[in-house]
Amino acid sequence: MTEQNFARFARTALSLAVAAMAASAVHAQTATTDTEQDKAPQRANAASTSNTTNANSSKATLEALEKVTVEGREQLGGGLMSVQVAPKAVSTITRAAIEQSAPGATYAQLIDSIPGVVAITDDPSGLFDANYQIRGFTNDQIGVTVNGAPVNDSGNYRVFPTEYGDTENMNDITVLQGYPDVDSAVAGASGGTIAWSTIDPSHKFSFDTSLSGGSNNYRREFVRVQTGDTGAFRSWLSYSHNSTDVWRGQGGAEVWKVDGKSVLTINSQNSISASLQYNHLVRTGGYEFVTQAQAASNYNTNWDTTYNGTNTGYYKLHVNPFKDYMLSLDGEFTLSDSLHLSVVPYFQYGTGGGGSGYTFTESTSPANVGRFSYVNYDLNNDGVIGGANAKAMTYSYSGSNTWRPGVIAKLIQDFGDTDTLTYGVWFDRPRQQQYQTYSKVDANGNPLDIWGQSNLVGYTDGGPPQYNFFDYTTTTLKRAFISNEWTPNDKWTVKVGGAYTSVTREGFGYQHYGSHPASASLAYTGQFGGESSHTWNKFTPTAGVKYQLDSANQFYAGYGRSFRAPVNGVVTQSDSVRAFYEQNPGEVAFSNYTPAQLQAALDKLAVTKPESADTVDLGWRYYRGALGASVDVYAANLKNKSVSGFDSASNQTVYLAVSALHQRGVNAEVSYKLHRDLSVYASYAYTESTIMDDTFSLGDGTYPTKGKSFVDIPKNTVAFGGNYHNGPFWLGMNAKYRSAYWADWVNTERAPGYTTVNLNGGWNFGDLSSWAHKVKLKVNVTNLTDHKAVTFASATNFLSSNAGLPVDATTGKPLFASASTYNLQAPRAVMVTLSASFD
Repeated sequence: MTEQNFARFARTALSLAVAAMAASAVHAQTATTDTEQDKAPQRANAASTSNTTNANSSKATLEALEKVTVEGREQLGGGLMSVQVAPKAVSTITRAAIEQSAPGATYAQLIDSIPGVVAITDDPSGLFDANYQIRGFTNDQIGVTVNGAPVNDSGNYRVFPTEYGDTENMNDITVLQGYPDVDSAVAGASGGTIAWSTIDPSHKFSFDTSLSGGSNNYRREFVRVQTGDTGAFRSWLSYSHNSTDVWRGQGGAEVWKVDGKSVLTINSQNSISASLQYNHLVRTGGYEFVTQAQAASNYNTNWDTTYNGTNTGYYKLHVNPFKDYMLSLDGEFTLSDSLHLSVVPYFQYGTGGGGSGYTFTESTSPANVGRFSYVNYDLNNDGVIGGANAKAMTYSYSGSNTWRPGVIAKLIQDFGDTDTLTYGVWFDRPRQQQYQTYSKVDANGNPLDIWGQSNLVGYTDGGPPQYNFFDYTTTTLKRAFISNEWTPNDKWTVKVGGAYTSVTREGFGYQHYGSHPASASLAYTGQFGGESSHTWNKFTPTAGVKYQLDSANQFYAGYGRSFRAPVNGVVTQSDSVRAFYEQNPGEVAFSNYTPAQLQAALDKLAVTKPESADTVDLGWRYYRGALGASVDVYAANLKNKSVSGFDSASNQTVYLAVSALHQRGVNAEVSYKLHRDLSVYASYAYTESTIMDDTFSLGDGTYPTKGKSFVDIPKNTVAFGGNYHNGPFWLGMNAKYRSAYWADWVNTERAPGYTTVNLNGGWNFGDLSSWAHKVKLKVNVTNLTDHKAVTFASATNFLSSNAGLPVDATTGKPLFASASTYNLQAPRAVMVTLSASFD
């Protein structure tokens, strides 16, 4: 499909949606009651649930889901498990479990009990982003949507969970462990997906509030206004403020969030919802990754807490400010008895970055004029240029600005009750500017501008600012998809589909932008780079079959191929480094390599192949009465995994590819209601992630990674949850065991396994008066046993130790090694929350 035809189709689909809305508006009815809304057809407002695997199912499948739910329970294990009928691996965390969680928890913290998920956070407050993996696929390989709109970074695909959502506004969270649905708006999902939605507005007016306090000076205030029905509209708008001190060292974090949602009920089969997520976050200090030796010596070690004018590790120089907002609409329209239209346009804007300390050198030498990281003026204000105090501290700021519009439109067409066809298009066109500037600090080491926009260090006093890098990329994604679900009888469900995706990344990337040193021998500190463009296309099929043996037992098999275009760093960084070697062939001497070997290395540096994975799921589910259970066996072959590596010759980070990575494992979960007031839940995951080839790092040698386990993946994880309710009192406990895991690519350093236990409980006071309702006191205790552990290793380390003398296969010389660094398990923390609703 050409871009012109695609745009014409999108305009036609949107016009059709508007026409349908206008035609139905004259028949708008008074909004239904909450009870009536619960009985409305599922497709009337798909954004009310994240479980999109069933949103487009045939009527026969929806009826089967209702029957299975009656036999089992819609919410199992206190909300940690839900009834599923899709022919693939799916798990959902429901509102019931979210309500019991810590007050500022992120979606990443909430899914840790799901089999196959390993979620790690530096801090229980929810103010520090979590690292997580699903079946060995990393954060940047997992697609995430909120109310159907994508939130992964458009450049490197990472997600920062702190930016999105308050627990009071979360409806449910669904995880597809294996591969995405073809109609999901996820661009970087070579692995699975996470989808979550916000609650729909109430039909009644209320003013909802909660106050929280706890360990490490944790404070949180949340307020939400529900307008109730105002004609055909109902809305809510919330504001929250969270703050905490770090638990080791000095520093803290503070975030302000504004979320909202409105629903226009045109009639029982047509609706439009609008949602807003706004985030303003500032972290100071944060948490430094440390080695196992450092953690053993001083578990509370962190960034420097005093400033001496030269220490780049001073905590006030490590600042992370970020602002972003997401606006999205969800139009759900019934065009006829058999045809339904769903349109989700969205726009996302984000600006911010991260800071650290960096020293510049004052110099009057002609060779250093115009050279990156040198200045020929008195930067440190000591009265001289250079001399004994030539080094001057600055605030190094790596920032980005993103503008991201897009729309996904699909038609769901029923051919009777047993056959449903879904087809549509997705168009996404983000623009991203990325840069690293340097600004001045005061005498106490405080940055004069934490956003890195003013007081910038220039090549000459008052001259143009110095940039370590300056990049700009435009990404154009076009996708067409189709899927069909056929339910010939009450036993069988067959689903097949496919998507064709085209991604073009174009723009420019410059290292040391604006630098032109006088000496030709210093070319590596001058500007290099240029414009670049790459296009990738891929067809991704999926297929699944489910057999319902009886009302309790179902068996399924699923297959899916996923696709992820390379990160924008290929355009901006890797291509810039290639340009450097091509423009300066004699600048860097590769004495260890022949010209042919160097050319092979440069060819591998050009990561032009997209990531793709072929995944097969085989599973069994059981739902009857008090028992719910599922077991899933899977295999995934990942090709061309993109990883970052350091090229010591050009002193730059570049992107390489692991040509083959195999994931194998078993996921299982079970829920049982022991008593009317007591239910238990458990999940287990066995995961093998094996690198199938050696990884070459340009300029540094070949690391023997073949047959090694991928970083940060414990082979065994076990989660347990228990919930007890007795009248107004409730108590919950959850625990997670993670076995040992490797911390480097060559598997020379292993981190020990550990267990975390969390406790939550509370008292529901109910209605205390005619105007004070749902009064509740909640207590959350994280890491109840106060256990110490290293939890997650920085995945960029190829080799932790060469004590066994690993050598380069080509040169016979020892490979470069450095000790791996880790996150640390936060100590025991207590949070207390008082909440109420007023009308």
